[in-house]
Amino acid sequence: MRIAFLSVSAAFGGSESALYQLVRGVRRRSPATDCIAIVPREGALAQRVRETGASVRVLAMPDGLASFGEWSLRGAPAATRSAAMLSAVASIGPYQRTLQSLLAEIDPDVIHTNGFKLHVLGSRAAPREAAVVWHLHEYLSNRPLSRWLLRHHVSRTAAVVANSRSVAEDARSALGGAVPVTAIYNAVDLTEFSPSGPAADLDALSGLTPTPRGVVRVGLVATFARWKGHEIFLRALSLVRAPIRAYVVGGPMYDTAGSQHTLDELRASARSLGVADRVGFSGFVARPAEAMRALDVVVHASTDPEPFGLVIAEGLATGRALIVSAAGGAAELVSDAADALTFTPGDVPALARSIDRLAEDVALRARLGTAARATAERRFEPDAFTHAFLEIYGHVAPRTRVAVT
Repeated sequence: MRIAFLSVSAAFGGSESALYQLVRGVRRRSPATDCIAIVPREGALAQRVRETGASVRVLAMPDGLASFGEWSLRGAPAATRSAAMLSAVASIGPYQRTLQSLLAEIDPDVIHTNGFKLHVLGSRAAPREAAVVWHLHEYLSNRPLSRWLLRHHVSRTAAVVANSRSVAEDARSALGGAVPVTAIYNAVDLTEFSPSGPAADLDALSGLTPTPRGVVRVGLVATFARWKGHEIFLRALSLVRAPIRAYVVGGPMYDTAGSQHTLDELRASARSLGVADRVGFSGFVARPAEAMRALDVVVHASTDPEPFGLVIAEGLATGRALIVSAAGGAAELVSDAADALTFTPGDVPALARSIDRLAEDVALRARLGTAARATAERRFEPDAFTHAFLEIYGHVAPRTRVAVT
């Protein structure tokens, strides 16, 4: 079997991590399967995919198409939206024709698409004999344009996979039941994300003096997407009474214009809230497991329902005490007071109370951390994730036998 994996991004966010884990798993479980990743440029994703022994092809995505984002343009002036739309539309034809030629050359049995733009363009460019599988990492119901486009192209796909039950239910409603939708939780490398191992020096990365002994280290690990809750986290820090040191771990990642905070914006917010002296900004950390192991408490603070929440799964695997904004797929991953503490998205005082509670109770942190690791081992095991996808590939491309070891 030959599988072409199409990624809309060259960076290494949640959906790209899932794609990498899948390629890695297929290479391990079905070594006879030929895996080719198509990425918009060189970057972290291409490097990690090559490490698995899979092939990488770079197909540049035009700037007008790469930077166009339905979510980021909400609230923008009409002229700005129109200009962005025209630029994106002008890019579609040439890019689709190039993608079509590349896919014809590769001649895949299955085309696995990551990202709304490539769900549509991959379906349009796919050779007639190839089965297209959409891997959904986001909700459709709050994106009218994407919902309309995918609904008009769903007849060209053989299967849809969602990264949580919440996203699967949303997709079934948005797509009208035209194609089966299967929920498969993303995998976590349970060896990489383990409770023991190297820890990042977040103080040095943030330009801070070493954390005083006995001070609890609390961190938000996320891209700078505006809905990831950075403002909520910083506002909560202004209410925390316990002696802590906080960290914002991550940075801007995607090409879509206007959808992310800048570091200057977040530093300014910290100053205005009076917490600049207790929060460090580490920037992007190549190995997030090392960042998590440097923390006592990992915070997830997304303001919108989280489709899955890879940071949650990774935090569970590293055996850290977690605080989770429980909505959407994120609410499926943990149980309040059993393996994490949860709060209602956007509830700043509740987040502050949870941080104080964990900072003051070392036994609770230890108990939650032990339970967290057990949850991760049960729910996010890589071989189970890979096997579920191989079953789907074998079903949609029945003429090609999938050899699994």
